[in-house]
Amino acid sequence: MTRKRAGLVALFGAALLALAAEPAAAAQIQDSTTDSLIWGLNMNLLYVAIPITVLVEGILVYTVWRFRNQEEALPTQENRRLEVTWTIATAIILLFVGVASYQVMASPYVTAEAGDQAALQEQDTELITVEAQRYGWTFYYNESSWDGEAEVTTTTDLKIPANQDVSLRVTSKDWLHAFHVPGLGLKSDAFPGQYNRLRTNADNTGTYQLYCAEYCGSGHSQMLGTVEVVPQDEYEDWLAEQKSGGDSESSGE
Repeated sequence: MTRKRAGLVALFGAALLALAAEPAAAAQIQDSTTDSLIWGLNMNLLYVAIPITVLVEGILVYTVWRFRNQEEALPTQENRRLEVTWTIATAIILLFVGVASYQVMASPYVTAEAGDQAALQEQDTELITVEAQRYGWTFYYNESSWDGEAEVTTTTDLKIPANQDVSLRVTSKDWLHAFHVPGLGLKSDAFPGQYNRLRTNADNTGTYQLYCAEYCGSGHSQMLGTVEVVPQDEYEDWLAEQKSGGDSESSGE
């Protein structure tokens, strides 16, 4: 097998793997801005990783087959052109990965900054405090300000509006827990006495499973909840009903 033919085989294999990965990515529905950013980064890295994997494995298989009958190992011959080529190619790949990762990790929907909290109160953002405790969840709906006590509180089930920015402050009442909603791409540790921040914008209405993702004791497996994404007008009606109708300690509707 010539070098040219081996290269063509490697490229063909990379194309097949890319085509196989594309339908799987298309089938993954991004239900929030956060989820979309994370999956976009994963796919960009996958497009880089697949050709590299195929190329390296192709060279390895070719080398084993080509020199299968060689009784003694031959010394490696110096090839400056090849060394310069793979050095430049590696630098380009690392630059691409770094830029793609930075663009996602710098987004407030993926990594919230502590300094953003004052600015959030001046924006059209729904503010909700998430409090974990053995072994359940309590949600405080602060609406547009962290100041003062929340007028609406729910347990177990969190309700948020669709197509609107939502900022979550995650904390714990006793010890370490972790707020995790895989369907929306949300995850944050919950520490007692301090707040971690999440920000997202849910695109699709529906109900998503909430887990505690940190082993927290004998009741860890039962520390479940739901996140219900509803249309904006339905969410506002629900908040008004909870304030006026009374049971602000409800666990859902």
